[in-house]
Amino acid sequence: MKKSTWLISVLLLSSSMALAACGDNNAEGPDNDETDGQEAINEQNNNESNEDGNNNGNDNENNEPAGEAQSGGTITAGMYSAPDHQFNPLFYTTAYDANILDLTFESLVKQDENLEFIPSLAHDWEFNDEFTELTYYLEEDVTWHDGEPFTADDVVFTYTSIADPDYVSAGGVRTNYASTLLGYEDYVAGDADTLEGVEAIDDHTVQFTFTDPNIKALADTSFYIVAEHILGDIPVGEMAEHSSAYTADEIIGTGPFNLTDYQEGEQYILDSYEDYWQGAPYLDSVVWQVVDEAIMTGMLQNDELHLLNRPGGVPAADADDVEAMENVEILEMQDLGYQYMAFKHHHGPNDSLLDKDTWVPNEKVQDVELRRAIAHAINREGFVDGLMYGAGQVMHATFPEASWAYNEDAPIKYDYDVDRANEILDEAGYEWDGDFRTNPEGGEFTLNLDYPTGNEIRERVAPIIQENLQEVGIQVNLNSPREASAHFDRVEENDTEMDMFLAGWSLASGDPDPSGYFLSTAAYNYPRYDDETFDQLMLEAITAPDAFDQDYREEKYNEWSEYFSEQLPVIPLYSQNVIYAHNANLHGITFKTHQILDDAHLWWLEQ
Repeated sequence: MKKSTWLISVLLLSSSMALAACGDNNAEGPDNDETDGQEAINEQNNNESNEDGNNNGNDNENNEPAGEAQSGGTITAGMYSAPDHQFNPLFYTTAYDANILDLTFESLVKQDENLEFIPSLAHDWEFNDEFTELTYYLEEDVTWHDGEPFTADDVVFTYTSIADPDYVSAGGVRTNYASTLLGYEDYVAGDADTLEGVEAIDDHTVQFTFTDPNIKALADTSFYIVAEHILGDIPVGEMAEHSSAYTADEIIGTGPFNLTDYQEGEQYILDSYEDYWQGAPYLDSVVWQVVDEAIMTGMLQNDELHLLNRPGGVPAADADDVEAMENVEILEMQDLGYQYMAFKHHHGPNDSLLDKDTWVPNEKVQDVELRRAIAHAINREGFVDGLMYGAGQVMHATFPEASWAYNEDAPIKYDYDVDRANEILDEAGYEWDGDFRTNPEGGEFTLNLDYPTGNEIRERVAPIIQENLQEVGIQVNLNSPREASAHFDRVEENDTEMDMFLAGWSLASGDPDPSGYFLSTAAYNYPRYDDETFDQLMLEAITAPDAFDQDYREEKYNEWSEYFSEQLPVIPLYSQNVIYAHNANLHGITFKTHQILDDAHLWWLEQ
């Protein structure tokens, strides 16, 4: 692994950045929010703390007390919203589904506490001298939950499916994992019968070939692997709707637990996989329960809830009460994710997301001066101080402070300034007509804002934004909130009545590259923003050979952040600290900067 180790250290490992969804990896709808995502503090293990962290006196690495691990028992883990019930990793979009997938599916590599890539389904790997080829050597004793062997053919099938011509139109959004592979353009266009960039050398060796030297090769090949023998006969265009995506006993992975039953919107039962390749899990079962934030504290105190993960974690308002519980331990971390308000710059059918000829400009939000005025009018500082009790940060660009790509001086800062917002609107021709302003042509002007349920702070933010904007004369129609899954379906389907929407996003733990969401051709470009300079700066930051120099990448991301803040395709709102909580009798959890669900086979319950 000498070459791979060198590549990591040169390109990625000065980054302490991670979330979703979830890879990328955890997303909450168009979020990788709450993902994934995804996503933290510099080189922090669970036995360390800094000014953003509190480990509540837990000084043992991986939460291990003295004594031997015990087998048996069931734990209940909580999340605030129900999954979207899309348990095919190729098509999931929410962090709630990822809570299930992270325990049932695995990838070739994963990341440790310091965000270094380490083996998972692959035990070793190497690059060629040009860094255009990456060869993985796979574990040989891995089986799927139905007992079938895991092989290199499953890896080829996974990445070929992501590159399939019907993938995006079927709802797939992970194209960034395949788009750098040799032959991708021909394959996705239907001009080639095979994807040249991924090949099974033998049953336990797979080779990825990239069009150009790939500075993100390990991150790009770190997606969940799915089973060819389960999905191979299903056309990619039909996979998302096939029973294998939502029927418990048809969801077959290689992870330590498998989904055996669920009551939709209530609880999801995962039983241990006794033949798991790293050894049978200590726990018998993990039950994910959808809980209301209002009863979360009582459930923790009464030992009814053993683990509270993101999205959400412990609300900051309840943190002191939870920390005082003798039966609960907490850890607070800065999240790599953030909440934002996006503008719908273009409308158009979702099944032609990548066909810009079908995009219709949303004239109501095209004016950059309007977007700048809105940024000044929103009291983001009040969200952090008032709603989060200071457990968060106002965001002025898309890189959290934990990222090596963060530069406090790069973005323009739009502080809360009602006078400045009014001045900008006046100069841009939005004139008062009674209680509200007209558009520059003198017509009635109303912006529609949509938002999801499931995140209490975000739910409270939405009407405040409405009040803030109406204070400067912008009439806002605040649509009734929908369940997260329905909200993000509406966002993805590009509802023509939607002008603005609230969501969250977590940057992937492997690399700060934002192109998976902001590139105009990205499947996750739900705002439908299209700007040549915007795209160019993102692509320059990941294009070899210059991008092998991290100083160069930092410079490009500084330029991109400045341009981002000039144009404001979305308005970053805040990054909320994540406060994890677990029962003191639950041991073996590894708190990583980007997630806590790795190595769940090592969790055990003191009984």
